[in-house]
Amino acid sequence: MAALNEEQVMLRDMAREWADNESPVTAFRKLRDAGSATGFDPEAWSAIGAMGWAGIVIPEEFGGSAFGYLSLGLVVEQLGRNLAATPLGATAVAASAIVMGSSDKAKKDWLPRLASGEAIATLAIDDGSSHDMKFTANVDGGKLSGTKPFVAEGDGADAFVVAAADGLYLVAKGEGVTVSTRHMADSRSHAAVTFKNAPAERLGDTALTQAIVDRAAAVTAAEMLGMAESAFRQTLDYLKQRVQFGQVLSSFQALQHRMAKMLTELELMRSAVEGALEAIDAGRSDVDQAVSLAKAVANDTLRLVSREMVQLHGGVGMTDEFDAGLYLKRAAVLETMWGTASWHRDRFGRLNGY
Repeated sequence: MAALNEEQVMLRDMAREWADNESPVTAFRKLRDAGSATGFDPEAWSAIGAMGWAGIVIPEEFGGSAFGYLSLGLVVEQLGRNLAATPLGATAVAASAIVMGSSDKAKKDWLPRLASGEAIATLAIDDGSSHDMKFTANVDGGKLSGTKPFVAEGDGADAFVVAAADGLYLVAKGEGVTVSTRHMADSRSHAAVTFKNAPAERLGDTALTQAIVDRAAAVTAAEMLGMAESAFRQTLDYLKQRVQFGQVLSSFQALQHRMAKMLTELELMRSAVEGALEAIDAGRSDVDQAVSLAKAVANDTLRLVSREMVQLHGGVGMTDEFDAGLYLKRAAVLETMWGTASWHRDRFGRLNGY
């Protein structure tokens, strides 16, 4: 586990309290049932902006706090516990692309608005349904064309950080941009975004693209950590109170073994995820390896815990009245975002010469 400083502990606890009080799973259910066009609650997003969370990785000169990725991960983890539907992770990583990019104009125009929560940004990276890192979008005369079929938080985004064949570009919603909503299993915002001669501002080359993808994967792993922790605790609480054959389920040794395995995997997951976030903050040369390790472990662990949550709840775990299915569906989507477990294991091996 990472050694947190006093500010990080306060930030984590504040995020946990806010998520439990203002954005429980019931809030997500309400949002899902209402069929929100943007996929999030504007009032909740406004509160997140007011608390400064949208500016955690943005420099102070642009209105942020520059607390770093471990701090961002702590907040995203707490929101993930309750399946809070917010564009925080996407906006923060997109802001990083602008911060790390070469366009001073983009920094001046967008970072203060992103830090305050006034604007929302997201990543339009992959061209396909899998993490193949093949970018066919192209830029000609400052105009970008191409289609990104799976863009998380694309419905409510004001700006898109787009991967083209030669690097990253920033495109504002509007001229030349068409957004079409996709309906995914997790009931969150996903869109197909088509760019046709859209005005684009260059941010950097393909090295910047990879750096941003790694940051997106690490933040996604942090959300998955929060989900896995919550799914485990809810399952444990259920086993402690559900009576079968005259005994509480938690007294059965076979179930104890299954819970012990999950707890062990969760501790390994936390170590890997926080290690990746710390590597990003420290600017280490092995960020790519740390991120691939974290995302592979996160994918495997959340898959295990979310499925055990359904099974150990028995028949009621298959109903919409219980939350188990909500965690399972969100897990299925996040497992494929920014690389599956097998993709990252293969990458980790290649980075180590295998």
